[in-house]
Amino acid sequence: MARRRRRRPWYRTRLYRLTRTAVLAASLVAGGVWWADDGDSGAATAAPGPARPAGAPLATGSRTGSGAASGTAPDAASDGRHPGAGPHADGHHARRTGAGPHAEGRGARRAGSGVRQAPPRRTAAPSRAPAPPRPLPRSRAVRLGVPHLGIDAPVIDLGLDAHHRMTAPPDDDPDSVGWFAGGPSPGEPGTVVLVGHRDTTTGPAVFAALAQLGPGRLIEARRADGRTAVYTVDAVRTFDKAHFPSAEVYGARTRPELRLITCGGVYERRTGYSGNIVVFAHLTAIRGPRH
Repeated sequence: MARRRRRRPWYRTRLYRLTRTAVLAASLVAGGVWWADDGDSGAATAAPGPARPAGAPLATGSRTGSGAASGTAPDAASDGRHPGAGPHADGHHARRTGAGPHAEGRGARRAGSGVRQAPPRRTAAPSRAPAPPRPLPRSRAVRLGVPHLGIDAPVIDLGLDAHHRMTAPPDDDPDSVGWFAGGPSPGEPGTVVLVGHRDTTTGPAVFAALAQLGPGRLIEARRADGRTAVYTVDAVRTFDKAHFPSAEVYGARTRPELRLITCGGVYERRTGYSGNIVVFAHLTAIRGPRH
């Protein structure tokens, strides 16, 4: 008698196994897709770039910054005083979020980090200009020195001619400087006038290089009493003789000043030089008498 074949339980059938395998495979696929989506969404919410300290200003171009929203970078005037969109909105946003230039100190104190504001720099007090020396009493000029030009020349007295014009040193004495004795002496208030030749028929004279003197150079006028009045050059100018500014050159001054004058401009054999070189200087020091 044939043995009756026993029926397999349902959970051991081939159909059940295939169905179980398909369900597990579908579950794994679905779980992998869900995991990948969850990881991507987390990356999208993370802030790009390096970490920003608590309370520090928002960087230009941040997605949460107003400047980036308007497409322009915040300007230097953005200090929170102008709310609204655009470059001036950064300060307004900072007040809401605790960031921005004015919230930096508060955010740093709360988080224990951030950038500390540097203490204001102390600016040095402007140095005072030295007080001008006191004017000197009258004493005739005896010698003139211009160290920059290598001049150390004797001084002779000059006056006015019949046309009330200042005379010049003799042509046969090209190395002497003439002082207008009718005006102030070196160190006195007013304008001291000293003249000299630029050249003569024998060659260059005492003031041949006067045009090379520049502002800041010193002029030393030695007096008969042994003291020396030191002047500092302000300017060197050339004037045409036909338009010579007498008031500017010879005019009265309240402070001690000095003028050095020689010939200048274009030279013509028949008429001589067309102009004059004038050095403008003012008193800056007094040196004691020599012993």
